[in-house]
Amino acid sequence: MKWVIMNEKQLIKAAIKARALAYAPYSHFKVGAALCTADGEIYQGCNIENSSYSLTICAERTAFFKAVYDGKKQFEAIAIVGGHEDNVELEICPACGACRQVFAEFCEGDFKIILAKNENEYIVKTLSQLLPMSFELK
Repeated sequence: MKWVIMNEKQLIKAAIKARALAYAPYSHFKVGAALCTADGEIYQGCNIENSSYSLTICAERTAFFKAVYDGKKQFEAIAIVGGHEDNVELEICPACGACRQVFAEFCEGDFKIILAKNENEYIVKTLSQLLPMSFELK
C-alpha cells in the first residue's frame, strides 16, 4: 500500500500490532513501530530486551534493520507506540537518541515521525524537529 493512500491511522494500527510482540520482561515497557518505505511497504518492529541492557534493541531499529536487510533504503514515515505492560491507553513514546540517529542515516529532515497514544491521539513531527543537528559523514 502506497503512503499516499495510507493514512497515519493505518500506520499506527500496524505499530500497535507490532507492540503486541514486544519482549520486555525487565522494563515491562513495550514498544511497537511501523515503518513505511518510499514504495509503500510496511516493516514492523518491536523492542526486544536482554538482561544485559546494552544488548536490548528498540522497536524502531528493529523495523529499520529488517527493511534494510530487504534492500530498502528510502523511507517516508514511522509510527511509534509504547507504554507499560498491556496498558490500553498508551503513552506518547518518542524515539531514543540512538534510533533518531539511525533515522538520520537513511532519511531526510522531512521524514515523518508519528508518536501515538492510540489511533486517535497522536502527534506528527519531522526528523529535523526531533534531531536538529544529527551526526553525518555525508
